[in-house]
Amino acid sequence: MSQSLANVILHLVFSTKSRRPWLQATDVREELYKYLATILKSLESPPIVINGVLDHVHILCRLSRNHAIKTVLGEIKADSSKWIKTKGAAYADFYWQAGYGAFSVSQSKVDDVRRYILEQERHHQRMTFQDEFREICLRHGIEIDEQYVWE
Repeated sequence: MSQSLANVILHLVFSTKSRRPWLQATDVREELYKYLATILKSLESPPIVINGVLDHVHILCRLSRNHAIKTVLGEIKADSSKWIKTKGAAYADFYWQAGYGAFSVSQSKVDDVRRYILEQERHHQRMTFQDEFREICLRHGIEIDEQYVWE
């Protein structure tokens, strides 16, 4: 085959360090999502949707066939952490958690996951981030070690 093709869709989840509610300001949060989208586009991994709440972010994107998951996550977390620190003294100590979740999404489930990500505010009125992450891992057959996953 002379052409290389891929359609790898990922649901990415990562939180602020110690799940601190750094993303309270709606305007900063919206700017952050736009900034994350720009980084993803530069990595040839266009976002489908980005959303989150006070302490974590969900991204649905198409992974470039030219970049590893670890590379994409490393770049978006490092670049966005530097960027958010430029938003004022209140963000000087901002950090993302060291880890992340990366989950494959079937093309047939993209709309469902997109809706799920868009409804984060409502969803987290009844569920904590930890319970949400446990549930996502369970659905994907991933065992987590509670001693290390929450950092």
